[in-house]
Amino acid sequence: MSAEHAHAHHDDHGHDHGSYSSYIKGFLLSVILTAIPFGLVMAGGFESRALTAVTVIGFAVVQILVHMVYFLHMNGKQEEGWTMLSTIFTVVVVVILLAGSLWVMYHMNTNMMPQMDHELMQGFGS
Repeated sequence: MSAEHAHAHHDDHGHDHGSYSSYIKGFLLSVILTAIPFGLVMAGGFESRALTAVTVIGFAVVQILVHMVYFLHMNGKQEEGWTMLSTIFTVVVVVILLAGSLWVMYHMNTNMMPQMDHELMQGFGS
């Protein structure tokens, strides 16, 4: 192994920054963790919408962890506190993105599709 190739995978402190095989594993896991919920939703999901939503969110959380481990190279080793700080930052950003996305989708559905509620209510009255 040449010195240049060895330096490509290690920083000055000797920490591993991923290899081709770890990137492939991360990519394959990401594809699988995307395809399963996509297939579930396209097939109509479970009878319970809540169970479908929880399942899709569960796969999303696992996929975030896969990205953190395989692409951001976060592991149990402490590197001057940056790993914990990065994890906290990631969790905060993900919570903000999920909450904001759900809030926007709910309000867009409520405000842009009012006829859906009206048609639904007529079906119960008949």
